[in-house]
Amino acid sequence: MIDIENISKSFDKKVIISDINLQIPKGEIICLLGPSGSGKTTLIRLILGAISPNTGQIRINGIPMPNLEVLSHIGFMPQSDSVYDNLSAIDNLKFFGGLYKMDKNTLNARIEKAIEMVGLTEDKFKLVSKFSGGMKKRLSLAIATLNDPDLLLLDEPTVGIDPILRRSIWKQFLDWRDAGKTLLVCTHVMDEVNECNKAALINEGHLIAYDSVSNLLSKAKNRHIEELFIKSK
Repeated sequence: MIDIENISKSFDKKVIISDINLQIPKGEIICLLGPSGSGKTTLIRLILGAISPNTGQIRINGIPMPNLEVLSHIGFMPQSDSVYDNLSAIDNLKFFGGLYKMDKNTLNARIEKAIEMVGLTEDKFKLVSKFSGGMKKRLSLAIATLNDPDLLLLDEPTVGIDPILRRSIWKQFLDWRDAGKTLLVCTHVMDEVNECNKAALINEGHLIAYDSVSNLLSKAKNRHIEELFIKSK
C-alpha cells in the first residue's frame, strides 16, 4: 500500500505537484495519466524518496519514505535510459544485480529470466552502445525486475518497443499483479491503460481524477477530462 498524503513540491518557486492525496492498494496496476510536464515523473521520484516534498508525507506499507529497507523491495525504471553503454547487456545486469547482494546462483537465474522477458537473449553479450533506443528501454526494464520487487514504479516502460513484445511484457505485468505485486505505470498507450485497475489523471500538478479506467472513460463526457485523456495519448 502506498499512502500519499497532502504532497506538494516546488522547484525555484514553480509548483510541480500540488496537494496530492492518493492511496494505491497492494496487488493492483495503477496508471498515471497526464500531458507531458504534468508532474507524473516528479510524483514517482517523490515516492522513491529521490526528492523530498515541500509538504506532506509518503508511506509505503506504513513506513515513511525514504527508507532503505523498503527501497530494496522496489523496482524502478526511469523514463531516461539507466544503462552503461560501454558494458554488454549481461554485464549491465550483473552490475545492477550485484547491488542487491544476491548469491551468484540466484542472481544468474534472475538475469536469465529478466533478459528473456524483454526479448534480449540473443543480444545479451552485445555492447549497449550498439543498442537501439528501444533495446535500451527493454534492458532498463529488465534491470528494474532483478530484485523480484513487491512494488514496481515504471515510467513509460514500453516506449519504442514493438507491439508484439509490448503485449508479452504486459502479460508479465498482469501475472505479477495476480501474484500480489503492485505496479505504478506512467503510460500514454490507451491499450495499456485499459489493462490497469485504476488510473490517476494528473494535470498541472493536480490530481484531477482517480477511478477505475471504465469509470473515467464514461466521465470523459466531461470536456475537461476528455481533453486530458486526448493529451495523454
